[in-house]
Amino acid sequence: MKYITASQAAEKWNVSQRRVQIMCAQNRIEGAFKLGEAWAIPDDAQKPKDKRKRTENVNETI
Repeated sequence: MKYITASQAAEKWNVSQRRVQIMCAQNRIEGAFKLGEAWAIPDDAQKPKDKRKRTENVNETI
């Protein structure tokens, strides 16, 4: 299996390297593990959904 770094995943997913590191630390990227100070992420790993964004309609009337 091939692995990529957090900076490579960040470029691939169009997010910051820090965001990828946070997702790894939160176990949101399946198969990612830490090698010393660096994260090893499977090359075929999927970008997790961003939990910071709302999905429901905020303008909905009650």
